[in-house]
Amino acid sequence: MGAGLLLVAPALTAIGLLYAAPLLRSLITAFQDGDGSFSTANIAKALEFYSGDIIFSILVALASLALIAAASIAIAGYLTLGESRWAVPLLRWLYRWPLFIPFIVAGQTARSFLARNGMLNTLLVDAGVLDAAAAQSLLDWRGLVLTFAWKQIPFVTLLLAGAMASLDRSTIEAARNLGAGRLRCLFDIVLPQVRPQLLVALVLSLVTIMSVLSVPAMLISGNPTMMTAMMAHRVTYYGDYAVANALGLFSYLLTAVAAWAYLRMTLKAKAGQ
Repeated sequence: MGAGLLLVAPALTAIGLLYAAPLLRSLITAFQDGDGSFSTANIAKALEFYSGDIIFSILVALASLALIAAASIAIAGYLTLGESRWAVPLLRWLYRWPLFIPFIVAGQTARSFLARNGMLNTLLVDAGVLDAAAAQSLLDWRGLVLTFAWKQIPFVTLLLAGAMASLDRSTIEAARNLGAGRLRCLFDIVLPQVRPQLLVALVLSLVTIMSVLSVPAMLISGNPTMMTAMMAHRVTYYGDYAVANALGLFSYLLTAVAAWAYLRMTLKAKAGQ
């Protein structure tokens, strides 16, 4: 027992100092006034000034998760059920590249790609698909959704494709022999069996989306924007850690609700077995 505690002591110490202690301090500071007394004034101020940013962050996160789930299911499903000898290996090699690109690089790339005179509109204009006068900048909520999705799709696909590859293929082959198409096999046989892994990946993606600062700071210059950008703004320009921590409390609540919903569905599914 003592030797086991010694082995895990460095990891526990790092978690306590780098994660647990700052989290506890931020929660306490969010409910403290300048004189150290406890109140909800910081929460009220955060809601008064940044309620639009809170709603904006939630909507962007939900839209990003929906796009991530749809694209990840499509890619993982094709990797599992696809039959092309060249498309499957090419897709398996290609989809992982965003995993190795930092968010700050992804944000800068998206800023150049999605601007009004960026690469996307330039390609569309050169191809004759879009008129130059009608070109629009996507450096708004659309750019955030596309960037978050592009960055997180490989992570979710990797977990989902791994879970699909571990399934017993006898049921899939039986369904295919009875005339079921690949889409029906995917949605009726494969997805129900890997739903827990998909939910875990989406919850982890939500945590990542709610914690990234570089992407909203690079893509959006006005309001509303993500809560992380407003927290940084509050600290940088006002030195107001109390309101910034109060604003961060809403990020904690959103991710906690997502984790609670996942645990409830998982326990309910286990109880029904």
